[in-house]
Amino acid sequence: MAVAPTVKVVLGSIAFAVFWVLAVFPAVPFMPIGRTAGSLLGAMLMVLFQVLTPNQAYESIDLPILGLLFGTMVVSVYLERADMFKYLGKLFSWKRKGPKDLLCRICLFSAISSAFFTNDTSCVVLTEFVLKIAKQQNLPPHPFLLALASSANIGSATTPIGNPQNLVIAVQSEIPFGKFLFGIVSATVVGICVNALILLCMFWKVLSVQKDEEEPPMELAPEEDVNSHRFSPAIMSHLTSENSHDYHDTMSCHSVSGRMDLRNRVGGSDDNEIDLKDATENGSLEKKDEKVVSSMNGFANESSDLGLEDIDEKSAKWKMILWKIGVYVITVGMLISFLVELNMSWTAITAAMALVVLDFKDARPCLEKVSYSLLVFFCGMFVTVEGFNRTGIPSAIWDFMEPYSRIDRLTGVATLAVVILVLSNLASNVPTVLLLGSRVAGAAATISPEKEKKAWLILAWVSTVAGNLSLLGSAANLIVCEQARRAQNCGYNLTLWAHFKFGLPSTIIVTAIGLTLIRCHETVRFIRLECGLVTASIRNNDFRYGTHLSQTTTAAAPPSTPPAASATLLLL
Repeated sequence: MAVAPTVKVVLGSIAFAVFWVLAVFPAVPFMPIGRTAGSLLGAMLMVLFQVLTPNQAYESIDLPILGLLFGTMVVSVYLERADMFKYLGKLFSWKRKGPKDLLCRICLFSAISSAFFTNDTSCVVLTEFVLKIAKQQNLPPHPFLLALASSANIGSATTPIGNPQNLVIAVQSEIPFGKFLFGIVSATVVGICVNALILLCMFWKVLSVQKDEEEPPMELAPEEDVNSHRFSPAIMSHLTSENSHDYHDTMSCHSVSGRMDLRNRVGGSDDNEIDLKDATENGSLEKKDEKVVSSMNGFANESSDLGLEDIDEKSAKWKMILWKIGVYVITVGMLISFLVELNMSWTAITAAMALVVLDFKDARPCLEKVSYSLLVFFCGMFVTVEGFNRTGIPSAIWDFMEPYSRIDRLTGVATLAVVILVLSNLASNVPTVLLLGSRVAGAAATISPEKEKKAWLILAWVSTVAGNLSLLGSAANLIVCEQARRAQNCGYNLTLWAHFKFGLPSTIIVTAIGLTLIRCHETVRFIRLECGLVTASIRNNDFRYGTHLSQTTTAAAPPSTPPAASATLLLL
C-alpha cells in the first residue's frame, strides 16, 4: 500500500498518537479522560481530519468480534453467579501443603480459568481471594499476585476466547477453535510450568520462612455459619421449654393477683366471699385453660410455619442447584459448539441468551455487569487503527521488516517475535494484532497455507505472553494491581519495579520455549501430513500395479481346455 498524501499522514499520525497516549497512560495530567474516551477521541479525529469517511469508519468496526466479546462476558457473569469461581477458589485451600504448593495451585487454576473465561475476569474474581489466603497464612502477597497475573496471561493464550487479541485473531484468521487449541496448548502447558519454576526460584526463601505474626490470622467465615445465622436464638426462643415454663408462671401470677383484687374489693359475708372465691377461681381456671389452649394453638401454628419455611428453603435450595447445573451445562455446550466449528460469535450470543432465559427473571442486573466501556473502547480502536492503516505508515514499516521476519527461518521468527514483543508493550497487544495480523499472515501465505496458520499462532502466543513483561503490558496486570491496592483489610501495592524484575526473565524464557514448541508442533504435523500423502500414493501405486499385473497375467494365459477334452485326457 502506497503512503498517503503528507497532510493525511500527519493528521492520521496525530490522531493515532492521541489514542496511543490515552490508551497506555489513561490518567495523563493534561487529559485524564481514560482509555474508552481516548479511543473514541482518536476515532473522532480520524473522521474529523478526513482520514476516513463516516461510512469507512462504520465499516471498520468488526461486529463478529464485538458479538463474541459480549457473549463471553455475559456467560462469565452467570458463571460467577453460579459460584464457579468460588468453587475454583476453594481448590486453593483444599489439602494445601505449604506456600509453594499454594503458589503452584494459583498458577494452574488461574491459567485454566483464563483459558475459558478470559484473563480479565479471572483476575477480577480471584485477586481478593488470593490476598485473603496470603494474609490468613501470614505470607507475603506479591509472589502470589505475580503468579495470578502472569499465569492468567499465559493461560489465556490457549483458546480464542481467552483474551481480546485472541478473539481478533480467531475472527480474522478463521482458524477453528479446536485447531487453535491443539496448536498452542503444548506451549501453554510448558509455559505455565516454567513460569511457576521461575517464581519458585525467585521467591524460594520468602516462601520458606513465614513473616513474624504481627496480628492474629484473619478467619474467613464458613459458608455454613453465614447461612445458619438466619436462624438466631431470638427468633426461635419461643420453642424452648424454659421460656414456656416462665410463660405459665407469669399467667398464674396474673390470676393470683386478680383473685386478690377481687377479694379486697368485695366486702360481706363469708358465703359471699366463698362464692366470689369459687367464681373467681372457676373464671380464672377457664381463662387459664383458654389461654393455654390458645398458646398451644399458637405453638402449633408457628411450628407449621417453621415446617413450611423448611420446605420452602429446601425447594429453593434444590432450585438453585438445578439452576447451577443448567448454567454449567450451557457453558459446556458452548465450548463443544466451538470445538465442532460453529460460528463463535453467534454461539456465544446464543449461550448468553440461553442463560438469560434459564434465569427466568429480569436480566438487567446481570447485563449491567457487562463491561460496555470495553465494547466502546474496541469500537473506537477499530476506527483509529483503520485510519492509521490508511496513512500507509504501517505498510511501509512492514515492507522494510518483511525480508527479516520470514517465519520459514529461525532468525525470521526471532525477529518477528521481538517486533511483536516491543509493539505489544508500547501500543498494547490488541492494536498490535490489528496492525500486524493481516500483514504477517499475508507474508506467510505466500510460502504455504500451513505457514499462514503458524504465523497467526505465533502472533497470538507472543502478543499474549508479552503482557508479562511490564505492569502496563496487559489489562490483567493492571486489574490485579488495582484490585490488590483497593482490597479492604488486606490491600497491597504491587509496584512497577517489583513486576519488572520477575516479568523480564519470565517473558523472554516462556516466549522462547513456546515459539520452539509451536514450530515443532507445526513441523511434526507437516511431516505427518506428508507421510500420509506418501503412504496414500504408495498404496495407490501398488493398487494400480496389482491391477495392471492381473490384467497382464490374464491376457498372457493360454485358453482354458474344454470340459470334454479334459475328461478324455483323464481317461487316457
